[in-house]
Amino acid sequence: MTPYTVQTAARRSARQSERRRLNVAGRLTWRDARGIPRFATVVTRDISDGGVYLECRSGEPIPLYRLVYLQIERDEREAMSLPSPLREGRVLSAVYRVGPSEPGTGTPSGYALRLLVDPAAMEMASSERRAARSIA
Repeated sequence: MTPYTVQTAARRSARQSERRRLNVAGRLTWRDARGIPRFATVVTRDISDGGVYLECRSGEPIPLYRLVYLQIERDEREAMSLPSPLREGRVLSAVYRVGPSEPGTGTPSGYALRLLVDPAAMEMASSERRAARSIA
């Protein structure tokens, strides 16, 4: 096994929850460095119980580690693979990875967010989803 193979295997096993492809519309809100409220329309690309990767359709670039609120559009909150905190409304999240910049606009193509929710609540939601899958 090469070092790259070991590193890749370790990365996969370190994942706390399964990543699922899900495209739903949402909105990000945050305050910039001057305290001015900012908004962006987003579309999720994949979701896990603890994080979301999304693409921004509008808005200014968001700096790394910025705290943002993610809210899924009301008519799309019923998706079964959506983590329960995202079904309830706005979720405080942190930007922990910024995608590459688009050549035409200079803005990042996407953002990875860590959902800042109670780990016990996330574990309960994850076990409920596993139980629902086993029944179905």
